[in-house]
This record gives sequence, C-alpha cells and structure tokens, in this order.
Amino acid sequence: MNILEEIIAYKKTEVDKASSVISFDEIKKKAKSVNRDKRPFYQKLKDKKDKKEIGLIAEVKKASPSKGIIRKDFNPVEIACAYEAGGASCLSVLTDKKYFQGDEKYIEQIKKKVSLPILRKDFIVDPYQIYESVFLGADCVLLIVGAFTLEAYCNTTLLGDLYKLSQDNDLDILVEVHDERELEIALETCKGMSLVGINNRDLKTFETKLETTKRLVTKYKRDLENKVIVSESGIFKNSDIKLLNESDVYSFLVGESLMREKDIKKATELLLTNK
Repeated sequence: MNILEEIIAYKKTEVDKASSVISFDEIKKKAKSVNRDKRPFYQKLKDKKDKKEIGLIAEVKKASPSKGIIRKDFNPVEIACAYEAGGASCLSVLTDKKYFQGDEKYIEQIKKKVSLPILRKDFIVDPYQIYESVFLGADCVLLIVGAFTLEAYCNTTLLGDLYKLSQDNDLDILVEVHDERELEIALETCKGMSLVGINNRDLKTFETKLETTKRLVTKYKRDLENKVIVSESGIFKNSDIKLLNESDVYSFLVGESLMREKDIKKATELLLTNK
C-alpha cells in the first residue's frame, strides 16, 4: 500500500465519522444557507496566464508524510498574510489533520485576514466533502485523479460526479494528475475542466522531476491549450519557474520551499522576481 492508498482508506473512515456527527442532509443544508465570500480562484490564475505573468498558489502547510514537520513555528494566518504581502495570487490551505497537520478552521481564519482566493487542499473522495468545502468557505477544491484509479478504490465515475457537484456548487476545481494515464482519464471524465494541476512528484518514489510538467504539456498540447496548467512540487527558485515558462506554464503551487524560509514574505518576492 503506497501513501496515497493509505490516506484514501483513512479519509473514507474520516468522512463516515464526520457524517455521524453532522449528517449528509445537514451539511448540504448548511452549505446552501451559508453566506459565502466566493473569490475567483481560476480567473485570477487565468488573468495571470493571459498576461504571461506568474500566478503563484502559495501553500500553508505545516507537515507532510514524506518530510515530517516542515515548519515548527506555524501560524497559518501570519503565513497567509506574508504570502499575500509577497505577491502570491492564491492560497492552498491544508485541512487534512492526520497526515499534514492541517485543520478545517484555517480557511475561515485566513479568509478574515487576506483577500486571496483559497484552495481547500485535502483528499476529496465523497460528496459530503464538497458541501463541507462550501460551508468552510473554500473557493476551490482539489480532485486528485490518482485517488480514483487505485486498485482498491477505482471509481472514475465518482470522479466525474464530484467534478459536476463542485461545479453545481460554484466551486472552482483543480484536477491533479501525475502522468499520461491520469491526464487522459481527467480529459475524458472531467469534461470542460479549466484548471489542471500536474504534480511532478512520483508517489511511489517521492522523487520530483520538473520534466513531468514539460512532457505532459508538450504531449497533450492540443488538449491543454485553453486550460490553465498548474505545475506542482519541486519548484524552489525562479529559474525553475522560468524553465516551465518556456512550455507556456505560468501557474505554480509552491509550499515546502517557502514554508522553510525564515522570512516568508521576502522568499515569496524572490521566487516571483527575475533576480
């Protein structure tokens, strides 16, 4: 069992536990009645791409399964404010507790202090989580194609259903792929998707290669030409961004390299400059 299989298995039990406290009908009702402050996640990145400017999704992340604790002095609101001051376009906020030491409450706390759109970074495998994301105040959700192609949980129909449900609830959707097979599934299942994340990390070896993004955008150029491509993982400096700009990629999700910096605002500014 790889780490994604382990997380998805646990996530299903977590959803069952949550729905025993607040039922599916209740969370759906809460989502429908919440006073939303919906912010344009996709559009902000598209505007950046159209101007050939860098669209940075800066990640608020305390820990990860592969690296353990990334930042000990972790204050999610202060970090989010530093990202905004440094020039980030959007935020990615980890809400998974067990594996990333995130928390659902971070979204609301951060939204009160920053104006940036927020991606709920979690492992979405159930309709319950879509309504939950709306209620929490997320502007965008992540759908990881690999989570729906695992041998034990293979269900690409569910992927399509969650994509459509997200659309129906006015959520932007970042559809994440790791390779050709997953991208082809995404293109077939998530009809009309506009935001595609290409994760450069191999989930089996945890090795990251920026070549993954370059290879996929070149091989599927026609299929991806009208979409915003977000390169994820393995981006540490401006030269990495410039390398991917050559493949017409202008949006990036960066977490670990910025989270390890003492001065996050300055580190964000440096990542976004030509220096």
